[in-house]
Amino acid sequence: MKKLWVVVLLTVAAIYFCSACRIKAATDDRLSFKGAPTTKEQLGEKLFFETLLSADSSLSCASCHIPAFGFADTVAFSRGVGGHTGKRNTQSCANITDRPVLFYDGRAASLEDQVHFPIQDTNEMSLQAAQAVARLRANKDYVTWFGKIFGSAPTEKNLAEAIAAFERTLETSKTPFDRYMDGDERAISAAAKRGRELFMSPKAKCFDCHFSPDFTGDEFRNIGLYDGVTLKDEGRYGITGKKEDLGKFRVPGLRNVAVTAPYMHNGMFRTLKEVIAYYDDPYKVVANPINIDTLMLRPLGLTSSEKQDLEAFLLTLTDDRFVKKK
Repeated sequence: MKKLWVVVLLTVAAIYFCSACRIKAATDDRLSFKGAPTTKEQLGEKLFFETLLSADSSLSCASCHIPAFGFADTVAFSRGVGGHTGKRNTQSCANITDRPVLFYDGRAASLEDQVHFPIQDTNEMSLQAAQAVARLRANKDYVTWFGKIFGSAPTEKNLAEAIAAFERTLETSKTPFDRYMDGDERAISAAAKRGRELFMSPKAKCFDCHFSPDFTGDEFRNIGLYDGVTLKDEGRYGITGKKEDLGKFRVPGLRNVAVTAPYMHNGMFRTLKEVIAYYDDPYKVVANPINIDTLMLRPLGLTSSEKQDLEAFLLTLTDDRFVKKK
């Protein structure tokens, strides 16, 4: 009987080991380089896909910031270690190099600062920073790589520096819109051109919040998704404690917005059509918003064709790397 159990255990172990090998191989295939990392950015990329940084070694940064979907997630709330779910929708970590603050509530002051939040959050990767460093120091490969690139063993500081360095490579500018701005009139459709004009107009007011090359002013705005009853996320107020910040969230950039659904801090809208319809008349969705921005006090009065044109324009902001090939 004991021999039988030994055989069973060895078989299970072999299956697990082979599965782990397949998972590791799949992860390595997603890297942009072959072999060992030789730069800070490559090491950060390796760490971005590293499951050792989660409590049960089941998740990596890429589990929720999925490369194929603009480095965002495809669900309203990402699932963390132990089946827990996050409190807010996972934002894209592309095009965030120039952001003065990060996360919907602005609690991180830099890319380096933001690294530890998801790793340590009990609803996400649920691993203390010291434990993460200890795991990396117990791995001969990482000790070698950190030694060659940083001249030291893994630390909380250089772990954050490496991942932040990789995230700074995730800038995207190869879009139909960028080609149009460079002079290619055929890069976008007539509908998209009309949508762009509407986007910038006083009627739609999109440009009042979504300006700059990444279509964000990095401001905090309350767009009406807080009523204290069914929508209770206080947003920026939870960080500053200022009444004027109640229900405010950082305005996200719009690059690659077509592939980063669902939308808003709570992922309540599944499509761009729903988002545009909401902005057209927020009160049809939230009857009694608290502290709503003055820009949104009255319905916009967009026509059906104008809504379609706006969506056509937003679709032109998708980088070539995220366009699904037929």
